[in-house]
Amino acid sequence: MGSTGTVSANRDDAARVATLERYEVLDTPPRSELLALVDLAARVAGVPMATINLITDTEQHQVATYGFDGRVCSYDDAMCTAVVEGGAPIVTYDARDDERFRSNPFVTGDLGSVRFYASHPLTSPDGVTVGTLCVFDERPRQLDIDQAGMLATLADRVMDVLELELRSRQLESTVGELEAARARLESSNERLAAFAGQVSHDLKNPLTALGLSLGLMEEEVEDLGAVDGALGQLLTRAARGATRMEAMINELLDFARLGGSPQLVDVDLDTVLAEALADVDGALPYDAVTVRALPTVPGDATQLRVVLQNLLANAARFTVQGEPPQVEVSGDRVGERWRVEVADRGRGVPEEHRERVFEPLARVDKSEAGNGIGLATCRRVISAHGGTIGLDPRPGGGTIAWFELPIAP
Repeated sequence: MGSTGTVSANRDDAARVATLERYEVLDTPPRSELLALVDLAARVAGVPMATINLITDTEQHQVATYGFDGRVCSYDDAMCTAVVEGGAPIVTYDARDDERFRSNPFVTGDLGSVRFYASHPLTSPDGVTVGTLCVFDERPRQLDIDQAGMLATLADRVMDVLELELRSRQLESTVGELEAARARLESSNERLAAFAGQVSHDLKNPLTALGLSLGLMEEEVEDLGAVDGALGQLLTRAARGATRMEAMINELLDFARLGGSPQLVDVDLDTVLAEALADVDGALPYDAVTVRALPTVPGDATQLRVVLQNLLANAARFTVQGEPPQVEVSGDRVGERWRVEVADRGRGVPEEHRERVFEPLARVDKSEAGNGIGLATCRRVISAHGGTIGLDPRPGGGTIAWFELPIAP
């Protein structure tokens, strides 16, 4: 309630006003939690009146009161500015005998007739004092040590309420932003899928026609018995280029289509692995693969099959020259995630490239055919499942390609 009207050198109006703006409490109806705390404060002190005062640069706002109706008064009239400026509690038996308050309008009768007065600062976690928890009476009285300690505890609880409401609003805002971002991502994925379909129509069909035309031209050159070797080589190179371009478009389309929000069901990875091994049988014989039992995970079976197929195909392609592929597939629980590993004895991936190989069109080892889409597709799929994927060196030589998926969706 008020000071002598002198402005302390300790005033930090800007910080206090900014903190109060974050709490959003000055212009709202009294909050039930704060009303309960001032009620308890009055009972603890054995007085008829209590209030929570929040103080701006110009005014004092009584945002929750007990025993009287709250109001707004000027900064210079408020008794509690002495607590805010000093940063320490104040207890006075009779304010008429206290030089800080004897001429204050809340003591003289102009605004009130306060005698006993006890006030504890309300300080935010970052050290800004924004107001007070204040108890008072119109007759003198004492406050013992236990009562003073309980008032300090209640002042801390007032700040807990303000901070909790602030954090709740921030969390709601963050959740709203995340939901909006997810909606934008889903919309983006839908547009990407639509674009992929358009690319399929606009690029693949003309490319197929080009490949057929080049094939017919090669046959005609052979039928005519043409001896121009340069022409034949040119046609062959053009046909191979068209074939490579078609393969790249197919991989880009797969990359665009896969990795959208998967429909999660229980997926038996042993079954999915068997299907993936059948897909790469020509490049990776069954006897080159050792399999330890894999878990059942929440996921999309088709998308996870693409991941295992790509990892197995890489293990088959990037072998040490002259050495047959040796692959071990295993799965274990690591904390709250399933970890699946495809380990090979191939050439390995240098440490500085283990992250870059997951970027679209990135190729580290150009001695093997490929467009650098496979691992990018794998990361896209695993990320959509809420997991992570990476490469580690295998002790004794080779690479461990791994991915982790949540145990529960």
